[in-house]
Amino acid sequence: MMTNNKTNISPEMIADSRLCVIGLGYVGLPLARLFATRYPVVGLDCNALRVNSINAGHDTTGEVEDELLQSVLVSENARQAGLYCSSDIKEVKCLIDAAPRKRCVFIVAVPTPVDRNSHPDLAPLMDASRQVGHLISSGDVVVYESTVYPGVTEECCIPLVEEVSGLHYNVDFYVGYSPERINPGDKSHRVESIVKVTSGSTPEVADFVDALYCSVLVNGTHKAPSIKVAEASKIIENSQRDVNIAFMNELAKIFNAMGIDTADVLAAAATKWNFIPMQPGLVGGHCIGVDPYYLIEQAKVFGVMPQVMQSARRLNDGMGTYVANQLIATMNRKGVKVKDARVLILGFSFKENCPDVRNTKIVDICATLSEYTKGITVFDPWVDTSYVKQEYGIDVVNELPQGAVFDAAILAVAHRQFAELDIRRLVPEPGVVYDVKGLLPRSVVDARL
Repeated sequence: MMTNNKTNISPEMIADSRLCVIGLGYVGLPLARLFATRYPVVGLDCNALRVNSINAGHDTTGEVEDELLQSVLVSENARQAGLYCSSDIKEVKCLIDAAPRKRCVFIVAVPTPVDRNSHPDLAPLMDASRQVGHLISSGDVVVYESTVYPGVTEECCIPLVEEVSGLHYNVDFYVGYSPERINPGDKSHRVESIVKVTSGSTPEVADFVDALYCSVLVNGTHKAPSIKVAEASKIIENSQRDVNIAFMNELAKIFNAMGIDTADVLAAAATKWNFIPMQPGLVGGHCIGVDPYYLIEQAKVFGVMPQVMQSARRLNDGMGTYVANQLIATMNRKGVKVKDARVLILGFSFKENCPDVRNTKIVDICATLSEYTKGITVFDPWVDTSYVKQEYGIDVVNELPQGAVFDAAILAVAHRQFAELDIRRLVPEPGVVYDVKGLLPRSVVDARL
């Protein structure tokens, strides 16, 4: 809750700030790069390989182009605007303490995953809060960007910072919350051009955090009245998307059973002025497929059973299996033998034109099909195949074998490269082509989601 404690922090002080961004993934690095155009920024990430790649001027996630990244990189001794990254908290501490005394703003942008039972896992956020506790000094500000349920910042994170640092909240240090809005692979809605929600632990700190973000954003901010409101606003953004896509997926199941093309139905319905255009599909990734569980679990603590959100999660989590079974049904109708069939899956990342494989539902497609055949080839030119093998135990190829021919194919991810494929050369008749994304010409497709 925002307090009324008077502080000595004002928006005019942003020019004297230096920043430390903790977590340099899909969210943290674009933000660090943007702030580094105006402020001295130190980045901290526990993955040394990731840090080495960034300091060499390359972002393996593809979110920050090499030229943009290289334009802000500086040596560790830099005092002006620029970015230097490290995986060593002691080095970061020395860099912060050695600089001319300015207010340091710590921005926490670490993942907030769920465990195998879909319960919120706050461990990365708690570890980051302890790191802040080791780094923070009197007068500093901490801004959290990680997606959480309302109350986490003030009830879970701040006590850890106090415990480790020995400092007192809203007396010695201050806190803000500005939820991330990164959409992996989206080059239109970049961090500098989106509207950011901001908040602070006192009115003065809220103004300071708002001014800090406004100083690098093109389209400004929305200042929320409290940290909890800002936390809640983020969690419902992704929950709303999850519910809407679940409705589309349910419609797809209904219309497929009726023999009606779902895409045709949605195109007709979209002519009404207030129809909300959405598409069915596989819901993976670290946001829509994960964040709703944070609000679901917290709602239960307050005695509310979130039936719509839970139903949406169950429905969307089952779509990978549904797609695989639809392919099998279509193969049976066309007389294509399922057992030991050669099946091509186009795409493994959770969405098009990005290498992010977190929570990808292609895993479920593979698991279902593997009960019938071992002849599954997963082709994705975007992903790190060694990482996929390590994380999921699935072999993925970045290039198709020369002259490869298959009995069936699923276009699961709409990578731009797939639009150029001669799919019927890869899957000659009577082979089955199933298009999840509606990317291929209807004339070459046997079934669509």
